[in-house]
Amino acid sequence: MRHHNSVFHGLLKLVPWAVFEELVDKHAADHRVRRLDSKSQFIAMLFGQLSGAASLREIEAGLESHAARLYHLGGCCVARSTLADANARRPWALYGDLFAHLAAAAGRPLRRQLGDGLRILDATRIALGSLSAGWLGTVKGHRAVKLHIAYDPGAGLPLRAATSDQRVNDITPAKAMPIEPGMTYIFDLAYYDFAWWARLHARGCRFVTRLKSHTRLTQASERPVAHNRDGVLADRTGRLPGRTRAGA
Repeated sequence: MRHHNSVFHGLLKLVPWAVFEELVDKHAADHRVRRLDSKSQFIAMLFGQLSGAASLREIEAGLESHAARLYHLGGCCVARSTLADANARRPWALYGDLFAHLAAAAGRPLRRQLGDGLRILDATRIALGSLSAGWLGTVKGHRAVKLHIAYDPGAGLPLRAATSDQRVNDITPAKAMPIEPGMTYIFDLAYYDFAWWARLHARGCRFVTRLKSHTRLTQASERPVAHNRDGVLADRTGRLPGRTRAGA
């Protein structure tokens, strides 16, 4: 019988596999991997997402039901325990960078939709007990870790999370986070870094934050604000001093 490509096969053809392999090497995602490489993991998880699978068990069963077609997709059947181990241990940054590449290559209508997306960045301290004394130090008698979150208010869930020592500045994990082109980022003064802001701007992002009181801005223009508009006092465009922008 003549082979006919599936819709899923057509979707996989849109993935820039050469870029994917470069990112696998960059993040050493397949280092010492013997059973399930990153490409097969990606295909399995994409199948689960598009098929509406609610668990790894459903992904496993779905792939088995299409075992004869997986060869043409470059995928394979996978046990749910193997897939769970891969999801827990493989670097998530591989897929963050892949998304950033795809978003940057997207057409204008899609970029416009992505531009409406929001990411809220914040961090919180989580107090730990005495059992962590062997690997975690104290600050002023308190033992804690910091949890850094990138939150999507549209989906109502965190997209990225990282932990650090409580003495690590919030901006440090943010700099290591892949930047999603076209997004609007919202953060507080803990993320005050002109160089990082410049990176956001270079990727077509917008951001909302507060300025420190000593930040000097040259007012460029001002727009009228309607009375009683949610407490907005002024709508102004300002420019950072040239030396500060150059440093960024």
